Amino acid sequence: MELPSGKTNKSEYSVRRSSRPFTKDYRIYFERSHDKTPVSSFHDIPLYHDKDKGILNMVVEVPRWINAKFEINRNERLNPIHQDNLDQNPRFVKNLFPYKGYIWNYGALPQTWEDPHHTTPETHTRGDNDSLDACEIGRAVASPGDVKQVKPLGVLALLDQGKTDWKVLVVDVRDPLAARLDDVADVEEHLPGLLAASVDWWRLYRVPDGRGGNGFGFGGRWLDRGYANNAIGECEDAWKRLIAGKVSSGDISLANTTLKGTPGKIDPDKVHLPPDEVLSPAPI
Repeated sequence: MELPSGKTNKSEYSVRRSSRPFTKDYRIYFERSHDKTPVSSFHDIPLYHDKDKGILNMVVEVPRWINAKFEINRNERLNPIHQDNLDQNPRFVKNLFPYKGYIWNYGALPQTWEDPHHTTPETHTRGDNDSLDACEIGRAVASPGDVKQVKPLGVLALLDQGKTDWKVLVVDVRDPLAARLDDVADVEEHLPGLLAASVDWWRLYRVPDGRGGNGFGFGGRWLDRGYANNAIGECEDAWKRLIAGKVSSGDISLANTTLKGTPGKIDPDKVHLPPDEVLSPAPI
């Protein structure tokens, strides 16, 4: 298995990769391109690229067709991307017929938090203590660490191990189809079958590992863009409480280099990221 190039597709942020992909030591760190300031992928990258137009930033963790379960490490300082572990080994999501790996570019919306103290009234479940997840459906295959500009189209209420785990459907604003996609109904019109396939994938992706299928709120129905924006707003407000120290952060690192007045603010001059390494992936 090979990874895409690993270069961010926009000039605002760049990455530094450390160690070999598909190992427990692999990390992807983020920095601002223009001044090389180290930043947290969770806290420093803004949620909104253009709030007036509703355009969001999305941090890509897993490119489409890839099986490696890369994710933002919420526990480590500045929240680099790492590969999740299963039984002390790097985790790979098994192929689920007829799909190959993840079926979208998968990642996170920065400056959001699914509050584990908050119960979603419609599902009676609490947040999963992570950033909001995003499924990007544009045609380009991304790279781990890309920061994409996307617009929300809808949201799915996945219930993962008894926790609320929203999946926000988004499209890269530069995708050729983006101008024609404004809501989930447009997705069904222009990409027929993708919504149903996405529900199917989320329901069954753990089954090959010997675990049960996932459930959904709202009968497994994709909710519209308005509902997605409400969920995004609630999770942005929850993150603001988190980063301000108004709620317990638990094991989440609040370290950041740009948010003045927050308890986790650190001096970027005292952060020394490792040099960027482009190493071949370890054997699987």
